[in-house]
This record gives sequence, C-alpha cells and structure tokens, in this order.
Amino acid sequence: MKNLKKQRRIQVIALATVALIVSTALIGYAMRDGINYFRSPSQVMAEPPVPTEVFRIGGLVEDGSLVRGQGETVRFSVTDGGATVPVTYAGVLPDLFEENQGMVGTGRYVNGVFEASEILAKHDETYMPKEVVDALKEQGVYQEPDA
Repeated sequence: MKNLKKQRRIQVIALATVALIVSTALIGYAMRDGINYFRSPSQVMAEPPVPTEVFRIGGLVEDGSLVRGQGETVRFSVTDGGATVPVTYAGVLPDLFEENQGMVGTGRYVNGVFEASEILAKHDETYMPKEVVDALKEQGVYQEPDA
C-alpha cells in the first residue's frame, strides 16, 4: 500500500515536470517571432545582421532622403549621426512621418538596404522612442526638445 502511494506520487511529479517543460517550450516557440531586437544605424553598419534576421532600426529620417516611388514604395535614409542606412518601405507611411524626425522600422537588412515591413513615427513634435534617444545619446548627437 505504501509503495503504491509512493509510486503514484512519483508518477504525478514526473507528469507535472513533463507538462511544465512542454508548456515552457511551447511558450518560447510561440514568442520567437514576437521578439525584435533594436539596433541603431551605427550598430547595423558595424555588424550587419544576416538577411533572415528581423529587427528594429531607429533614428532620424535624413533630410532630403525621402523619395516616393511608384505606388506605395518609399525610399529614405535613417541616421543616428554616426552612420546612415538606406530604407525601403512598401506601404502607406504614418501621417506624422517627416524628414528630420524620429522613426522606428521593423524589417530585414538585405544587400545593404533595410527592407521595412512596418514604420512607426513620432507621436508629436517632441516625442521620440526611448531606443532612438538612447542611440542618439550614445553617438553624442541627441538634443533635448524645446519645452
């Protein structure tokens, strides 16, 4: 009787452990596409990522670089003051997207061009994403907005 209880307890513990491992693996598998690392243009140029890696890039849209192509295709460059990365995007840009303003894009770096699948722009004239502010401060080119 004692051995039967002990054996049943071991089975329950083993089953719970296996269930925990499987659930952790499934959560990790489900989240793998939801995690995008942020890089500044200087980091992209210093260590170019592989073309299959999806990541976020942020900085300021370089003045004079915005070129609207056929249809919804747009080309521009993003800079952090230390390096500049050309960007292509096929889609409608956010209303607040402008040159010399902060932006964050999600996509891949292929053949020297960042191919964006999503573009996020500033919320207002003073907003800039934290990652962009940190990257600009690291380059020594960040300027506090006027209050």
